[in-house]
Amino acid sequence: MKTKIKHCWLLCLLAFCSCSSWIDIKPSDRLSEGMLFEDRQGFEKAINGVYVGLTDRALYGRTLSAGIIDFMAQYYTYGSGSDMNSMVGAYRYEEDEIKAIFQSAWEKAYALIVNCNIIIEKCDAKREVLSDVYYGLYKGEAIALRAMLHLDMLRLFGPVYDDASKTEKSIPYVTNSDSEISPLLSAEEILNFVIEDLKVALDLLKSVDPILTEGVRNESNNDGGDNSLYYRQYRMNYYAVKALLARAYAWGHDGRNALIVAEEILREVQVEGAEIFPFVEHSVAVDPSVPDRVFSTEVIFSLYDSYRGTEIQDKLFIPTVDQIYTFSSRRLEMGREYSFYASENDYRYAIWAKYSNAGTEINYHRKYEDVSGGNASKFNKMVPLIRLSEIYLLAAECSGNFEMAKGYLDKVRNNRNCPSSTATETTLMDEITKECRREFLGEGQMFFFYKRKAMQKIPNGKWEKDSESQTINMNMNNYVVPLPDSEINMRLN
Repeated sequence: MKTKIKHCWLLCLLAFCSCSSWIDIKPSDRLSEGMLFEDRQGFEKAINGVYVGLTDRALYGRTLSAGIIDFMAQYYTYGSGSDMNSMVGAYRYEEDEIKAIFQSAWEKAYALIVNCNIIIEKCDAKREVLSDVYYGLYKGEAIALRAMLHLDMLRLFGPVYDDASKTEKSIPYVTNSDSEISPLLSAEEILNFVIEDLKVALDLLKSVDPILTEGVRNESNNDGGDNSLYYRQYRMNYYAVKALLARAYAWGHDGRNALIVAEEILREVQVEGAEIFPFVEHSVAVDPSVPDRVFSTEVIFSLYDSYRGTEIQDKLFIPTVDQIYTFSSRRLEMGREYSFYASENDYRYAIWAKYSNAGTEINYHRKYEDVSGGNASKFNKMVPLIRLSEIYLLAAECSGNFEMAKGYLDKVRNNRNCPSSTATETTLMDEITKECRREFLGEGQMFFFYKRKAMQKIPNGKWEKDSESQTINMNMNNYVVPLPDSEINMRLN
């Protein structure tokens, strides 16, 4: 990756001027790199600029959360034409419109990686202006964010990971902030770098992250000071890094280590009566006035996106838009041959509502619809990237003990107001897959789950009752987005 965008972090800072109430440091002008890192507040502005950059529409503000990546998981109905939904659903990566979307995701991701590298370098170069706490936080978060972005670029552009493909060249792992071109590395090498970075980040955060002693602190500082040690669900906190490590191990098919890390997390954050990430309560999930549809208390890491309602909900799910992301009208009826949810009492079923347009009913998705009143400010702008249920389901998948695995699965189901699973040892993986589909809807994880499992058949977004095509045959090439033309051309020059 040719890092000619070294100073793009300045643009992130400018975007931060109109940002959220959960951080109270707002740069008012374009700052030079030298000025920015002269004090602790400068570092805070720099790392906040990265978090704001992650909410870009090309990244987790749409494309890699509720947007195209979920369409690629065949969640939503589409046709056979030349509209965007149809092209994405059919994995037509060669189309110019699709190429442009993934090129933008690639460029934004690597721009932020360079930003992270600048912060990492400055943490050491300007060590004297940072206390031990802030040195550990800023450097740890930046290293972990660099790892997360590389992992997602590998999951998107890299091969279906196996013994044969893992040695093939895939993407660069960029650790510099200058204009040097980083070489393409094998998927195995990239994953090793990701894991190494995450371990370093854990070491930096384990003695300084307030989440370990104070919890998520999802509120403003009552003492009137700044909020830099608060709102840990919106920062790459210690447990988020650990969850990413479990995710990385799973991507490399290292189920043993994925299980070890997943169970460590559960032992630490699910202490009865002192849960750091408690399951959502029934009254909160189905509140008729102020429902918490993202189940915010369970979110281990998320982004604060001021434009979530307009850029995700309104652009993708409002029933009056032309290219709405929706199930077919029959697909949510309980008792049908195909049923997405395990029970009509499932909290997750409540994110859907019916809209009637000239006699045609459309089920539309309300997960990211803004609400007002009550505790809405705690979750209204939240875009979840890692949640507690992923850890339970990963533990279920990797456990070699059927009873324990089923227990992890049922922990999720029971906390969704669903009965325990009737899974057998033969059907357990199928039931885990169904639960993942329910959990990850709108959060950009299901396509990667299918890719990690190299699934040859997945549920078909075109499904209709009585159709024979309830599943789609997946060519393994469907799982691999080609590298952007700009990246290929740059390496030829």
